[in-house]
Amino acid sequence: MAAFKFKDQTNFYSGKVRDVYSIGNDLLVMIASDRISAFDVILPRPIPFKGQVLNEIAAYMLHACSDICPNWLISTPAPTASIGKKCTPFKIEMVVRGNLTGHAWRTYQSGLRTLCGINLPEGMKENDFFPMPIITPSTKASEGHDEDISKEEIIEQGLANAGDWEILERYALQLFERGKQIAEKQGLILVDTKYEFGKIEDDIILMDEIHTPDSSRYFYAEGFEERQANGEKQKQLSKEFVREWLIANNFMGKEGQTVPEMTDEWIQTISNRYIELFENIIGEKFVPKPMSEKDIFDKINTELEILIHP
Repeated sequence: MAAFKFKDQTNFYSGKVRDVYSIGNDLLVMIASDRISAFDVILPRPIPFKGQVLNEIAAYMLHACSDICPNWLISTPAPTASIGKKCTPFKIEMVVRGNLTGHAWRTYQSGLRTLCGINLPEGMKENDFFPMPIITPSTKASEGHDEDISKEEIIEQGLANAGDWEILERYALQLFERGKQIAEKQGLILVDTKYEFGKIEDDIILMDEIHTPDSSRYFYAEGFEERQANGEKQKQLSKEFVREWLIANNFMGKEGQTVPEMTDEWIQTISNRYIELFENIIGEKFVPKPMSEKDIFDKINTELEILIHP
């Protein structure tokens, strides 16, 4: 998708997955593309309807959690587009984990028993529940890989002060609990996720997407205990299957490694998995809403006119 040029636009940033437009001093337009990234690398082929899936799940979840903390979202004028309040972001991601999975498991499997300054219990198996959800923050790198960081390092480096950290921690755990409740109603387990926050003056605001397959991992609840007892892999809905495919094909985003070929069949499989998550987590049939770039641009412009010149 080509970059747009909106009236009163003051900045443009193309991220791994989203294109973000600053409008004046107070508004952001965020467009969820069909790009897909893993290991901080944008993969060479887009995934049909992925942007719509992410945008619509994020909007649904932000509305469902709006009583917990203020969030950035104002409206969704197009299937892949959101307009919201511009915040000054904290340069950290609040990663909340309910189970020993993914990066946490790989760390644990290597023999380490601390992650981001948190002590991990002995004797855990992959995918076991932690006694309580834990927060394992990471730095939000503008380039390269995000890095694990502890609460103490965050405060020491001035990425958040102690008072703000308390609020970030409380919001993140409350959001995770709500996400788990929403997932449970649909027969899913919210395994881990990340939240991003910013500030408008003194207020801490929830930003970006929440509880989507790009920011979260879900297991199917049915059969979870049996699979754990038998040492079987869990049936999951997340982007982890893409990472696993890359690892199996000797790609982890390291220098000199090449992204394996993404066949049409594999692209369709990824698209179907994203749609599957939408339908499972929202509990509604996914309705594809293909839209031309001109129509997306026009719908966003109309909404901006209303917001800027009501």
